[in-house]
Amino acid sequence: MDSTGRDLPDGSSGGGGAAPSRYESQKRRDWNTFGQFLRNQRPPVGLSECSSNHVLDFLRYLDQFGKTKVHLQGCIFYGQPEPPAPCTCPLRQAWGSLDALIGRLRAAYEENGGSPENNPFASGAIRIYLREVKDCQAKARGIPYKKKKKPAGAGGGSGSGSKTPDDDSSSSSMPFS
Repeated sequence: MDSTGRDLPDGSSGGGGAAPSRYESQKRRDWNTFGQFLRNQRPPVGLSECSSNHVLDFLRYLDQFGKTKVHLQGCIFYGQPEPPAPCTCPLRQAWGSLDALIGRLRAAYEENGGSPENNPFASGAIRIYLREVKDCQAKARGIPYKKKKKPAGAGGGSGSGSKTPDDDSSSSSMPFS
C-alpha cells in the first residue's frame, strides 16, 4: 500500500514483504472454500478422491449464492435482456464467474500437489457443463455470445482478456470467504 492506504498496482505493499495479488488472494479463498465443501460432504471427501462429479456438485451448490437472473423457458421474459418487471425465475452464478472460478481452482489444484493428468477441474465434463451454462444463460437472457476471432498474426495464448458483456467474474461472492 502507498501512504494513502491504497494498494499499489504491482500488488506490493510498499514495505517489507510483498502482499499477494488480488488473483492470488481470490485463488486461495476459492481453494479454501472448495476444501470446506469437500469436508462438509457426507462422508467427507479427501482431495485424492475428488472427481469432476464433486466439482459439478460444487458449482451447482454455488448457484444458491448467485446474483444473475436466469429466466426459465416458461417465463414471459425469457429471452429478454432487460425485462420490464420482476419475475420468480431463479438467481444463478453467472457463466463468467464460474469460468473464472474454474480457472483459479484448476491452477490451485496443481499448486497444491495435484497432478495435471488427474485435475478434476480440467476434465471434459467441466468444460461441457460450463458450455451448457453459457448457452442456457445466453438464451434465457437474450444475449448472444459470439466467439472472438483472433487477430491475424496473433500469437498463441489462451484467450486471456476476452470478456463477455456480462462477465462479472471480478465480483465473485462465495461463501466461507
